[in-house]
Amino acid sequence: MSQRRRSFSFTPEQGVPPAVAPFSHVTQWGSLLFVTGQMPTDPATGELVAGGLVEQAEQVRLNLLACLAPFGVDLDDALMVRVYLTDFTEFEAFNAVYRTWFTAALPSRTCVGTTGLAVGAQVEIDLIVGLPHATDDPTVDDPAEDDAAVDTGDPA
Repeated sequence: MSQRRRSFSFTPEQGVPPAVAPFSHVTQWGSLLFVTGQMPTDPATGELVAGGLVEQAEQVRLNLLACLAPFGVDLDDALMVRVYLTDFTEFEAFNAVYRTWFTAALPSRTCVGTTGLAVGAQVEIDLIVGLPHATDDPTVDDPAEDDAAVDTGDPA
């Protein structure tokens, strides 16, 4: 069976902030998930969380976990993490918090310094995640087939 792209959008009730631009929260290609960069916004209010980089990074972590939950995976399944920071003087503080997010071996990572992020955020993180239980067999239940996850279309 040939692979196809499947895109999913989630709701604040699922712990994922509303999209601030035209994108899907997660796109699946075979056994890979591509998670759109998550901002430190509170899903309930859509507002940037109070505090500095550490507090913002924690909200980003929660938002990423909410995007991964419908697929039955977590940050330990991440293959690649891309971090965007607006202040590299906070690099070590971020790293100290980041290390606590994983119980398994750390994934590959790129950390980019930037002059600005949407909504005035200090951090944004996107992921590539492996689905250890993924299959191309259409008779096998898909963990992403959750009533709350919206498959936003098949481009085929």
